[in-house]
Amino acid sequence: MAAKFLQSIPVPHHKNTQGFFPVRLTDVKSVTIPMSMHIGAPAKPVVKPGDHVKIGQLIGEPGGFVSAPVHASISGTVKKVEPMLLSNGGSCMAVTIESDGLNEFDENLKPPVLTDMDSFIQAVRDSGAVGLGGAGFPTSVKLKVDPDKVDYILINGAECEPYITSDSHTMIDNPDRMYAGLGALKRFYPKAHIIIGIENNKKKAIEVMRKYTDDVDNCDVVELPSSYPQGGEKVLIYNTTGRMVPEGKLPFDVGCIVLNATTLSFLGKYLLTGRPLTTKCVTIDGSAVKEPKNVIAYIGTSVRDVVELAGGLKCEPGKVLYGGPMMGLAMPDMDQPVLKNTNALLFFDEKDAKVPEPSACIHCGRCVDACPLKLMPTELEQACLARDVDRLKKLKINLCMECGSCAFVCPAKRNLVESHKLAKIIVREADTK
Repeated sequence: MAAKFLQSIPVPHHKNTQGFFPVRLTDVKSVTIPMSMHIGAPAKPVVKPGDHVKIGQLIGEPGGFVSAPVHASISGTVKKVEPMLLSNGGSCMAVTIESDGLNEFDENLKPPVLTDMDSFIQAVRDSGAVGLGGAGFPTSVKLKVDPDKVDYILINGAECEPYITSDSHTMIDNPDRMYAGLGALKRFYPKAHIIIGIENNKKKAIEVMRKYTDDVDNCDVVELPSSYPQGGEKVLIYNTTGRMVPEGKLPFDVGCIVLNATTLSFLGKYLLTGRPLTTKCVTIDGSAVKEPKNVIAYIGTSVRDVVELAGGLKCEPGKVLYGGPMMGLAMPDMDQPVLKNTNALLFFDEKDAKVPEPSACIHCGRCVDACPLKLMPTELEQACLARDVDRLKKLKINLCMECGSCAFVCPAKRNLVESHKLAKIIVREADTK
């Protein structure tokens, strides 16, 4: 355990759904499943309009090494295979399936047979697993490393963003799946010390995980301070191991692998059943929601259908977010689908959605104090406005996690995160040239 924690900030928790068992959504008429729900190359559709598919059937094969397969989340008829616009402004091919109402699983699904590391990695790839906490990095790529060089495997159960409780419920409601996933990790990474990091405001999750890991060798459940951004990858690594990931490096470069708790739970489920990733536990909350709750939704279900099936809205939302209020992505409309890495859908009324007008920086230094990596957010903003690539590099722009801590504490309400995102694009374009 690190002797000193990285800087963090107190944010309102708003864990309104913490005490409620997730509700499984049914009666979905259709789903639209994008081929790009992960970092890396989009999957390539392997079905065409008119094809009949069942749950778990492959509909998109990996488009490269850093990619992941995509599977049908409902049974029915493929209606469309065409490009769709994503919330991040990009586009990809998507498969629309009209439900037959039967919810039949592909009869060919069987638990994978694991004989060695290669078969384990292939099983992880075939499962369709990606980082389910929001990042969406293909899990098979993350795990395809030399096991002798893995000192720590960190299970991220921090869930530090306001509102979101889907990871907590996964740990509490499905500990058997977590246990199965841990068993596979211990088998194929025998030298690794496994640490499950959970914030100390999630007492039930800590209790359940300690009970179920009591007989797992070299595995600890660590209580972390309840502060933001405790679940940031670099922050979690330092706060549990004392190791710092250098600029431009990955966790594996310091002997670590980091997996989201829900990702581990899903892997355990896949190893037990052979059923690939087709559903996702999602937190539904925000000031425009009638009944905050966690739901288990079919991947590809439209946000509009999810919120209606979950109880509906109190008013027309002023803003809808994929993910939490600190790092979430605003969506252009409610026809966007639930993705593999969707952990929350937040709906805010006009009052809460209104963004304050920024004023001039008063050089108070609060943003510097709040940054977990001790960057200089206002200096980065100025360098971005000047398009000063050399200064952006000197100020370590690529270390920025875009966690939003600087903007949260800024009394002038500067748009610092947006500036930092743009700055990274400026640096990449300059390096490309």
